[in-house]
Amino acid sequence: MNADAAPKCTIIAIDGPAASGKSSTAHWVAQRLGYVHVDSGALYRAATAVQLRRNPVAEQWTEDEVLDGVRAIGLSTTGSSVTPTIDGHPAVEQLRTSDVTRHVSRVAKMLRVREWVNQQVRLAARDHNVVVDGRDMGTAVFPGADLKVFLVADAWERARRRLIQRLERHPTDDEIAEETDLIAHRDARDAVQTARADDAVLIDTTYITQEEQVDRIVALAKAAVRRREVG
Repeated sequence: MNADAAPKCTIIAIDGPAASGKSSTAHWVAQRLGYVHVDSGALYRAATAVQLRRNPVAEQWTEDEVLDGVRAIGLSTTGSSVTPTIDGHPAVEQLRTSDVTRHVSRVAKMLRVREWVNQQVRLAARDHNVVVDGRDMGTAVFPGADLKVFLVADAWERARRRLIQRLERHPTDDEIAEETDLIAHRDARDAVQTARADDAVLIDTTYITQEEQVDRIVALAKAAVRRREVG
């Protein structure tokens, strides 16, 4: 190895279906490791938010129009996170609207938009140790990641967690049932983008706390880095 070569940045890739807790878990893992968190889903949401502003009728959207709109999107590193900006301004509130949530799957299925998102994530990971999350991070984007984790959870539990986050209260069974149905439909739509890498560690989070899953991933990450250093 060239003594002057830059050390290889560490990449921890976390995948899983919608509402499996990827983003919040990845953010916490990044904080624990002193890495930077890159949320690929936020880029799809940013592209969707821009397109909603340009044309609120989602059925009329074309891939070319969405790609034209992403020119308004940038990346900003704040603390331990890389987050999208729109027209140079923070976009966090715009990304979590119900309209964006309803239409982001439409944008995420566009092949060239996926290529754009993946390129942005690779650029963000070029100069930092990162924890990245999404739906094809360990397969299409970082097949050589130091550690790949695939999070799963029962659909009812994913719905319950999402509603608690959204409503800031405990949801009723009827509310959970309705949300579970929505998640099941989204799982079906996103199935192609949620493939598990052959060498990914599967973690079922249905019956464990988020702190427990973070502890497990941090331990796996530290072990992976040690293996690379001695290997």
